[in-house]
This record gives sequence, C-alpha cells and structure tokens, in this order.
Amino acid sequence: MKAIATAKKMNCIHSDIRGPLYIEALHMQEQGEKVLRLNTGNPAAFGFGLPESIKAALENHLGDGVGYCDFKGMPRAREAICEYEMGKGIQGITPEDIFIGNGVSEVVSFALQPLLESGDEVLVPAPDYSIWANSVYLAGGRPVFYVCDEEADWQPDVKDIRSKITPRTKALVVINPNNPTGMLYSKEVLEELVQVAREFGLLAFVDEIYDRLVMDGLEHISLASLAEDIPVVTMNGLSKSHFLCGYRCGWMVISGPRRLTEDYRQGIIKLTSLRLCANALAQIVIPAALKDMETPASAVRKGGRLYEQREATVRELSKINGISFVKNNSAFYIFPKLDVEKFQIRDDRKFASDLLHATDILIVPGSGFDWPRPDHFRIVMLPQAEVLSDAVRRMGEFLDGYRQK
Repeated sequence: MKAIATAKKMNCIHSDIRGPLYIEALHMQEQGEKVLRLNTGNPAAFGFGLPESIKAALENHLGDGVGYCDFKGMPRAREAICEYEMGKGIQGITPEDIFIGNGVSEVVSFALQPLLESGDEVLVPAPDYSIWANSVYLAGGRPVFYVCDEEADWQPDVKDIRSKITPRTKALVVINPNNPTGMLYSKEVLEELVQVAREFGLLAFVDEIYDRLVMDGLEHISLASLAEDIPVVTMNGLSKSHFLCGYRCGWMVISGPRRLTEDYRQGIIKLTSLRLCANALAQIVIPAALKDMETPASAVRKGGRLYEQREATVRELSKINGISFVKNNSAFYIFPKLDVEKFQIRDDRKFASDLLHATDILIVPGSGFDWPRPDHFRIVMLPQAEVLSDAVRRMGEFLDGYRQK
C-alpha cells in the first residue's frame, strides 16, 4: 500500500498562529521552560473569566441545548442577533437572514464555498487574519491581496483595490477592526469600499468580530449600514468581546436586496443543513451576551484591562531602537515594524524563532498574516500590564545587538 499523501490543494495553506513555531514552544514547555505565548488571541488563557451574564444564562437554560436546533440557529438567538445588527444600522434584515455557526471561522467557510468556482478571485487585505486567504484557497478560489497602508493608520488602500479587480473577482473582504493591526476603519474609507463593491458588482464580506472592543472614544460603523443597495455578508461573534473563544459562537447576516442573494443563500442552506446545527449550548448565551455591553466596554475604557495593557505595551515599545508602530485603537493586537536594515532581517519566521529561543516569548511573524515583507510581527496584548511591560523590555534587550544570521 502506498503512503497516504496530502492533497495538493493544501500546499498554499498555512497556520502560523498554531504552526511549527507553536509546536516548538509546546516542546519547550514540556521540557520545563516557561514560554509566554503571545501568539493567540485567547482571553481565557490570561485570566479573563466567564462573564456573570453568560453564567446566569447557562444555568437557567442548560436543558435547552441538549437536542439539535434549527440549522440556521436557535430562533431566540437569531432574534437577538437581528436586534443587535439592526441597532448597528443594518436595515431590512430579519432573523431569517442570519446563520449561526461554530465560530466565525466556520461561517467564513460556509460563505465562500457556495460563491466560488475554481480560479475565482477574492480581494483580501494584507495583512489579514489568515483564515480568510486559507478558506479562499480551500474553496477553489485565489486570494488577491490588497494593501492596508501603514502610513495611513493601516486603512485599506482603495486605489490598490481598484487596480486588482479583474473579470474573475467575485468578492471583497473587509476586516474591521483589523486583525493583526488592531485598527478601526474610518467612515470615509468604508464608503469608498462600498462604492467599489457597488461599481464592480462584488459581494462584500465584512468581519466585525472586534466591533465591541473599540477604544479612545471612537465608534465602530458597520459597513452594511452604509450599503442598503448591495449584498453584504456581515460576520460577528462572542469569542473576543465576551471572552468566549472556546464556545465557538459566531454568525453571519446577509443584507441588501434579497433578489441578488436568493440563489447564493440556497448554497449556504445546503452547507449549514449538512452539519445539522451549530453548538446549541453556545447559542443559549447569545441573547444575554448581546444585552451585556458592559463586559466589553469595561475592558476598553481607561482603567480597563485591555486599555491599560495596550498602554503598557506601547510605552515599552516606544523605547526600542529599531521598532516603529501605529498605536492600535481596537481589539488587543499591535503590529510593530522592524528596521530590517538595522537587524539584517531577511526571514521573519527565523526572527520569531530566534526571539522564542532567546527570550521564551512566542509571537507570530507578519508573514503569518499574509504580509509580504519580513518587517512586522504581531503582539497579543492579553497578559496583565506588568507581564507585557516585562516581555516588551526583554524583546528590546534581545534586539539590542541582534543581527540575523
């Protein structure tokens, strides 16, 4: 019998967040080393506990999650999502326009597979959360990366987007706030993106998982609220705002003229019904979570954990010669830039490996987010402020005199 080979379609797939360097860090931990894992946005690993609103909802309705529910999701959960999204200004939607999945990662797959034929193109931001590009590949498509401009606070470069549209382009992906940059997009840029989708007949996929984690008095605007006349698939969930990554609770909302999406919806219905339903226990907590805006708000206001952890991180980063950064205003990530000439960096994965073995700090290099140059890396700002301050100081000590070999 021949050895079982991996399919060629997997050649483009990468997972740096939990890739080879993550495995290496686990081996180091098994050998007794204390590795600070700043690779994954997993709040529970850093002491963010179960919100009381979620605990109460579970205790009172545990029996409701025993059996299969509707393939689109529990009616009460979809009603709560519909109310929430309409409150964000998305018009003309009903609970029937909502599909609940096991995290946004699953609904990304459900959204792309019915859309793409082999070789179809999807515009994806660089940098991006790599589930998007990977899911495009797995659906038979080709991600075409457009630039988010660091000099413009990481806003999408609309001119670059326009230059990359071809007859094969089917969709535009917008991640707002962005992961890994932690930056919120302006209303003006969102309006320009809507116009691009309108002009070229593109389906807009909008990942808004961090919409409730916005700082500095800024306000998140849902792209779909600016786009009643075009089809938009808005994605969101509870993993980040309510620290429930393990519950795998996400959803998508299809808005815009229904006549333009009726056939496409049938494909999503086929896929979601094949897996019968999403995790019913997780869906139980959705109504309570979407009434509890204090949990995320308390984390991002001055004095809150996420706010103070960001402040500690940028305070220490600013002291490192050879690093520059755009201070994030959302989420819990920052995407610093390395002076590759100073440090002679040619391979950002090797930089991340060198950092891990010298400092016991695990980060994800920029290439893990489809960034094309070896000059960035992401820091997850979830540990306590004093832990982050110490970690960034150790990064600075490592970089002092570092030259990649």
